[in-house]
Amino acid sequence: MQKTFSEMIHSGKPVLVDFFAEWCGPCKTMSPILAEVKKEMGDAVTIIKVDVDKSPQAAQVYQVQGVPTLILFKNGETLWRQSGVVNKWGLVGVIKKFINQ
Repeated sequence: MQKTFSEMIHSGKPVLVDFFAEWCGPCKTMSPILAEVKKEMGDAVTIIKVDVDKSPQAAQVYQVQGVPTLILFKNGETLWRQSGVVNKWGLVGVIKKFINQ
């Protein structure tokens, strides 16, 4: 059964959400970085991509003004957010900081 977005971000483990758009150049740069982060972190983190053009309501709820915007959730709380491209080690460091909180 598919979990809803709300169910996923209320998980006890970190959930990194990438708000992106197909037409966005920097968003395309983030895709392989996110794949590397997933490879590095494994099951310690869930990574979700949300297309702001297909889900404008989600972008509005989280006040996403530009893409890419990355938001880290755990137990439904926003732990960290940043707009723009973030390198692999920056993301891994942020996620590791919140894994055991």
